[in-house]
Amino acid sequence: MTRPEWLLTKGERGNDATCLDSRRPDGKAWSQGNEARPLVHGAVYFRELLAAVRVMRRGDLLLFTDWRGDPDERLAGPGTEIGAVLSRAARRGVVVKGLLWRSHLDGLRFSQEENRHLGAEIEEAGGECLLDLRVRPGGSHHQKLVVLRHPGRPELDVAYVGGIDLCHNRNDDAAHRGDRQSLPMAAAYGPHPPWHDVQLALRGPVVGDVEAVFRERWDDPAPLSRSPLTRLRELVHREDTSAGTLPPQEPDPAPCGTHTVQLLRTYPNRLLRGYPFAPDGERSIARGYLKALRRARALIYVEDQYLWSPRVVAGFARALARQPGLLMIGVVPSVPEQDGRFSLPMNLIGRVEALDELRRAGGDRVAVYGVENRAGTPVYVHAKVCVIDDVWASVGSDNINLRSWTHDSELSCAVVDETTDPRRPRDPGGLGDGARVFARELRLELMGEHLDVEGTARQRAAAAGALCDPEFAFAAFEKAAAALDAWHARGRSGPRPPGRLRRYAAPDLPAAQRVSATPLHRALIDPDGRPQRLRRRNTF
Repeated sequence: MTRPEWLLTKGERGNDATCLDSRRPDGKAWSQGNEARPLVHGAVYFRELLAAVRVMRRGDLLLFTDWRGDPDERLAGPGTEIGAVLSRAARRGVVVKGLLWRSHLDGLRFSQEENRHLGAEIEEAGGECLLDLRVRPGGSHHQKLVVLRHPGRPELDVAYVGGIDLCHNRNDDAAHRGDRQSLPMAAAYGPHPPWHDVQLALRGPVVGDVEAVFRERWDDPAPLSRSPLTRLRELVHREDTSAGTLPPQEPDPAPCGTHTVQLLRTYPNRLLRGYPFAPDGERSIARGYLKALRRARALIYVEDQYLWSPRVVAGFARALARQPGLLMIGVVPSVPEQDGRFSLPMNLIGRVEALDELRRAGGDRVAVYGVENRAGTPVYVHAKVCVIDDVWASVGSDNINLRSWTHDSELSCAVVDETTDPRRPRDPGGLGDGARVFARELRLELMGEHLDVEGTARQRAAAAGALCDPEFAFAAFEKAAAALDAWHARGRSGPRPPGRLRRYAAPDLPAAQRVSATPLHRALIDPDGRPQRLRRRNTF
């Protein structure tokens, strides 16, 4: 397999200003020889991050970006609050630099005060954390990355990229009982919303790529905000508004694995003054998906917080229409995070329209599910994962919607393993690519959780082997969801069937609600950050 068939070439990224595609001597738009490990659930990620930060010492470098950061969120019990962990690192001489989205007001269910408090705590300890509002109006910085570099000890270098913020609600595990430090959500999720999420731990040369993403944003000379009101708040709170000097970037870590990783990003077409590293924005996440979807033949497996917008799912619909044998499974939240009288229709209309488009193209070859825990409480699916034909896998901060593909800042990793998987079917797509270990194992781990695959090691291996077959996996999800739906329909009488899947049925919104919700959804919930010339052609 030649990687250009699945990954973007330098020219296909559509952004010549970034250093990502020119920083390597080989000139490739991706890095080879990496190890990418999926960390499924916040509790798994938080424990590993805590251990990695604790061994950092004077002169090491810790870089992070986040959408929301709660300083009191515990990584692993009392005394491990994220603000305290980062501050202790700064006090012992670790160079700590952070970029937090400034956010909107807390009264609008955002995190302005929490992000400000985390930044202030780090600054007081000797680190530096900027509140970054260099976005389009109504936009956000949604990237979630942590980079740990160790001069003289490069074998410890690691980067974390994915969908998990350093904040409340995220510290959940496979049992999905929810984070004890919870934020309110729709009533269906209860006082401690169960939370499903995925992060990647990256080692090898790609760590240098992730660091370069951070440095491009850190070195942006534009002011952190152009709003006079925000400037006044900066003065009142004596906020740091000037990025300090970063130490020179260390050489990339040595190759250590078999994974080729390409960093994909979204930056909007920023008004007034573009990003110096993306003057016209960047939409390589959209381009990366669309290129991979053109090779889809057997199974598209998606876990996504939204799965919105007909203009985005059109690429999936085209793949389904072209390939009559192609199957698609989606795992999404059963209930939007907000259930208010006005917010609920705005949050539902995008998915209703997207699923209509997918089903017109694929009919019963498209199946969408929600997830619940053993108590019957819905699990909020916050993961952003896509696996195509067990070859190409993407994990990142981006959702399948127009906001993530065009408007906010996002960061995702497309992973193609050099190692083929010997289990049948060995080449699900039939294009000679062969199933790849990373993509297949990621899909099987996620499917195994949703199906409650248990038993001895041999039994679990046998179940995983059967799920390698796309048609078997599609039918297994359908069967498990039908059994659980029927159990609920009987009033939960008798033993609860195995599995956590419920068939997702989009509500039938009245015509009046559709008419009123659609413009609000497009303007506020799922805006378009593309230049006008691309909007007119609906291209990325």
